[in-house]
Amino acid sequence: MILSMLIYAFVSSFTPGPNNIMAMVFTNKYGVKQTFRFCLGVGIGFLVILCLSCFFNIILYQVMPKIGWVMAFIGAAYMIYLAVKIMKSKGGDDETLDRYNHFVPGMMLQFINPKAILYGLTVISTFVLPYGQSNMQYVIWTLILALIGFLGTFSWSLFGSLYKRFLTAYERPFQYVMGLLLIYSAVSMVWGYVM
Repeated sequence: MILSMLIYAFVSSFTPGPNNIMAMVFTNKYGVKQTFRFCLGVGIGFLVILCLSCFFNIILYQVMPKIGWVMAFIGAAYMIYLAVKIMKSKGGDDETLDRYNHFVPGMMLQFINPKAILYGLTVISTFVLPYGQSNMQYVIWTLILALIGFLGTFSWSLFGSLYKRFLTAYERPFQYVMGLLLIYSAVSMVWGYVM
């Protein structure tokens, strides 16, 4: 299950989304040093989303312990939906406003970013809570997942120009590989509950 969780975290964090596309655009316009504050805001906001997801999912598991398998199937369905969207995507819109290249907008973006919210709910309910043995494990996995999310956004900032050229040249193969990895994660997650 750890491999599936890490694949899901990698695909969700490193594929194009609002955070990554904005970081890429900002670094092309302002440079890595100026864009770091935006990436840090994204990372902190993402950590808050993951902590809230963990807290609310723990309450949900205590109130309705049998909900785990239902959430796994819902999570798998969402992951397959994301995979299809990634494979069909025709690229992102690079239009941004200068005022968003700061810590607070980066953090606040996470609370209106459906990809971040659904990722947080899915990864916590599907991979962390069912296999965690203690609150300390929940905290450690939440921090690891938040770090992966931050690294995904920051890597787009560091390699903004390179990724832009690479994705333009190899956009379709990249999207298919990322989509297939998400489908693998979804199937292995459901398989874990069935078996």
